[in-house]
Amino acid sequence: MRKYLLGTGIIGALTSGWSLLKGSDAQPFTWRVALAWISWGISFALSIGMILDIRKASRGGAVAEDSPIAGREDRFVKSSAAARK
Repeated sequence: MRKYLLGTGIIGALTSGWSLLKGSDAQPFTWRVALAWISWGISFALSIGMILDIRKASRGGAVAEDSPIAGREDRFVKSSAAARK
């Protein structure tokens, strides 16, 4: 579980969310702030989706064709099989 939570996508999304939260305290809520939060939500959702795809591939499942790791699932299966030994 640690390898999923400490991935660069999640760390980057949480860091940018923290920065966005700290920066939005002093300013009024405008459409630019709303777009920044929507953008952060999309990047966080993509990070979670990538974690789910890697987990599915490491267990031998097929991932969707629009996934960045589609066609390279065997790379993740080999690494998880070596970790189990």
